[in-house]
Amino acid sequence: MAIADDLKKTLTDPTPLYFAAGTADLAVQQAKKVPDLIDQLRAEAPARIEAVKNTDPKAVQEAVSAKFAEVLGAIDAKKIGETAQDLALRGVGVAAEYAVRAKETYDKVAEHGEQAVRAWRGEVSEEIVDIAVVVEPEPAAEQAAAAADEDKPVAKKATARKSTAKKTPATADDAS
Repeated sequence: MAIADDLKKTLTDPTPLYFAAGTADLAVQQAKKVPDLIDQLRAEAPARIEAVKNTDPKAVQEAVSAKFAEVLGAIDAKKIGETAQDLALRGVGVAAEYAVRAKETYDKVAEHGEQAVRAWRGEVSEEIVDIAVVVEPEPAAEQAAAAADEDKPVAKKATARKSTAKKTPATADDAS
């Protein structure tokens, strides 16, 4: 039964759908920025192309060779083993950090998707409802008071009934 429960929970969880909706909404937002980026590149391209044309290939080759020689000179056989071990440990830590970040990002995008779906449907955000309750607490307080009154046992008023018995005059014996 545990497998069936897990499967049911997985299939009824809307988070992946919200994630997909959030991703689509964010993609649309980013796509709206593309024309501006193209205009910016179009404006900057001539200057960059001119800078590449004016660069001396021999100077670039010399700079690369010097950097390569510097890197080779810094290599030490003992440090390579230590560095490899250090990098492996760092890699595990970085992988764990990325896993945490990925989960956080997934949750944020899913939350964004949920809000986007609500906006598409025209539903009111829960945050807006919460703010409205804080701003106008009286209706909620009145409802709470009404609910509290309903929970209390109500004493029924005694209704006067007509008696069919004949009234008799009070005697001195009745008073004692």
